[in-house]
Amino acid sequence: MYNIVIFGAPGSGKGTQSEFLIKHYGLFHISTGDVLRDHIKRGTELGKIASGYINDGKLIPDDLMISILEKVLDENPEKEKQGVIFDGFPRTTEQAKALKEMLARRGSKVDIVIGLDVPEEELVDRLIKRGKESGRSDDNLETIKKRLAVYHSQTSPLRDHYVDEGIYAAINGLGSIEGIFENIKQAIDNCRK
Repeated sequence: MYNIVIFGAPGSGKGTQSEFLIKHYGLFHISTGDVLRDHIKRGTELGKIASGYINDGKLIPDDLMISILEKVLDENPEKEKQGVIFDGFPRTTEQAKALKEMLARRGSKVDIVIGLDVPEEELVDRLIKRGKESGRSDDNLETIKKRLAVYHSQTSPLRDHYVDEGIYAAINGLGSIEGIFENIKQAIDNCRK
């Protein structure tokens, strides 16, 4: 079992690289964004609450996100045993501490944090393109700017937290998708030694 947090700004390639991690390592992928969008699409109570935060480019409250994650893990105990990719969570230092406590209760821990570094101009270009291709309502210039501002103010300090814990691996998020994944694999394999 191996637990990975994939970390980076919106548009940094977390979802794309998660797909490679799933195929290569057989991990269970939890994208908090996908979970929330599913609830919004189905019109659940959680979806209605989440929609308000997402449309304003804000983060979902920590206690709500932890309870969502625990529910997903509780519903997939066999998949959890294979190891988990946490994609889109944690986003703040407080969430990182809550995740650490939740995993400790489950007899587990975060083994490595993969940080995808991409310049802001490239992030905006990627997100605008993704919005045109996917129709995602949160991939418009106004919301993108809000999301990146939130990321820089609330999420970037998380990097320092994980660096201090000694489990952060910075990965250049520019280049070919395959080349980026090779660098991720090397970081994971080095961490496992």
